[in-house]
Amino acid sequence: MARREFLTGNEAMAEAAIAAGLKVFIGYPITPASDLFEYLAEKLPEHGGIVFQGEDEIASINALVGAVYAGAKAMTATSGPGFSLMAESLGLAAMVEAPIVIVYNMRTGPSTGIATGTGQGDVMQSRWASHGHYMDVVYAPWSVQEAYNLVIKAFDTAWRLRVPTIVLGDTILAHTRELVVAYEPGEVKVADRKPPREPPGQFKPFKPDPDDLVPPMAFYGEGYAVLVESLAHDERGYYTTNPKVYEALVRRLEEKVMKNKHLVAQSDSRMAEDAETLIVAFGTLARSALALVKDLRKQGKKVGLWRPVSIWPLDEEGLVKAAEKASRVIVAEMNLGQLYREVARILAPLGKKVELVPVLSPELPGPDELLDYFEKAGVRI
Repeated sequence: MARREFLTGNEAMAEAAIAAGLKVFIGYPITPASDLFEYLAEKLPEHGGIVFQGEDEIASINALVGAVYAGAKAMTATSGPGFSLMAESLGLAAMVEAPIVIVYNMRTGPSTGIATGTGQGDVMQSRWASHGHYMDVVYAPWSVQEAYNLVIKAFDTAWRLRVPTIVLGDTILAHTRELVVAYEPGEVKVADRKPPREPPGQFKPFKPDPDDLVPPMAFYGEGYAVLVESLAHDERGYYTTNPKVYEALVRRLEEKVMKNKHLVAQSDSRMAEDAETLIVAFGTLARSALALVKDLRKQGKKVGLWRPVSIWPLDEEGLVKAAEKASRVIVAEMNLGQLYREVARILAPLGKKVELVPVLSPELPGPDELLDYFEKAGVRI
């Protein structure tokens, strides 16, 4: 039965993971994700799960890959420096199609930056951290309730598409306490693995289902030969240097997400129907942007907000629709222009003017301070 609780973002994401069926959490302490780790260390064993501290972030994400192949829903939580260490094995998870979930709370960078400061400098890092071409899915909540909902969505996406899935929060969201409607395990619907259809002697662990390009998944110990190969591999999991097999594999890793984009891509439009100026912002900064939009509306200015809920992939159709009547689009983000580049790319064929308002601060600005950043950037509304 649904219950209402005042939870921090980290507590809400931990509770959401438990509700989604989390059985293994492996991580390494880091600000601002450590209290999520501590919360699960107390709560997850009560639900039959285990919490383990790896010797570092590299060991943690590799152990997650093993956990999901043993049949457990598994998650870790980290921030920028820890995610940098996980980068190589994020590629491993993508290559072996391991459905892991990562809560990634951004803080100020580069390097260790300001550990307690917030930031949005990891938009590209969340998508392109590892080498080679691969695809992951990234959600970016703006409230504690949405963080709860998107962690559940992340487990569903990860297991439905066999793809690493990231919930990209920040320091502010991690420690903000808000009212949340939460559920018990079993009360929320989350996809499970697609089990093998063939007997063990005929099963190929990377043979895709033609309907969605996602291979059925066998767990270790079920009697199937499961090769989890980080090298380029054929449908049997055997290493190969065959160019055609390699191309088909890498193309499918992206196409299985894009083919099912309608299940993943989400966005949120506010007052965009008649907006002459459309502000684009994501995460907690979008809350300040919405307050600014409301203030400007009171002044008679036709301003709207478009907020991507999924950063990767972006809801491109939703953005184009929201920007339909706008003569200018302004992207405000807490970096020097990462989401801005994607928005400009998508809207370029429409001839839309796209401007950037960079907010470089370890503190989240309120609406009046955000307007100051607009003026600082020479962007007037």
